[in-house]
Amino acid sequence: MTIEQIPAFVLGWTICTYWFCVAVKVVRVRRDARHVKRVLIPAHRLEQYLWIVWVPLLVGWMLLPFLAYLDIGERLAVLRPIAAAASPTFRTFRFIAAGLGVLCLGLSIVCWHYMGRHWRMSIDPSQEGALFVDGPFSFVRHPIYSLSILLMACSVVIVPCALMLILGLTHVMLMQIKARHEEQFLRGKYGRAYDDYCSRTGRFFPSLAGRRVARTSGP
Repeated sequence: MTIEQIPAFVLGWTICTYWFCVAVKVVRVRRDARHVKRVLIPAHRLEQYLWIVWVPLLVGWMLLPFLAYLDIGERLAVLRPIAAAASPTFRTFRFIAAGLGVLCLGLSIVCWHYMGRHWRMSIDPSQEGALFVDGPFSFVRHPIYSLSILLMACSVVIVPCALMLILGLTHVMLMQIKARHEEQFLRGKYGRAYDDYCSRTGRFFPSLAGRRVARTSGP
């Protein structure tokens, strides 16, 4: 393994570990959901349609770093890295992105642990429980999605080819659709409490307006 191959190698195992953890989480919470379908298979039609895009995206996301590690990208135009990727500065960014990707994995595990048995891959209309507004959810409404987007951004830096960029843009679009759909469901379930929570938090990034409200209403 050469030094240039290390970021792609680290990224590949980071992404595989991420989705392995998701699989383990599905197994652990299936008892509380009374059926694995309620954890894994979306109940809403929109999210079922999204899976048609999600599955090939996730396969490509896990596969591309290893293809880059094996230098297969030079043979296919859509996998060929951009010219700037060979510069020393860009190499540094790739190492930073690899470390940041591992951090995203660690923080995602923290979020999954915090949600415990209440975690789901999609909306479960039959699920009971309180609204999460503290801990990792104190500043953003979708911390797991935020970390996933950041991990994908790291992937684009580490594997800077056309196909990874397409996967990255598609990933962000799906995250937006999924987050908006979940917010619509939670607003209908929790009403004013959820509106108040949204007013002081951002969807994927902390809300500056919410922080100003918190400062002015504090002691």
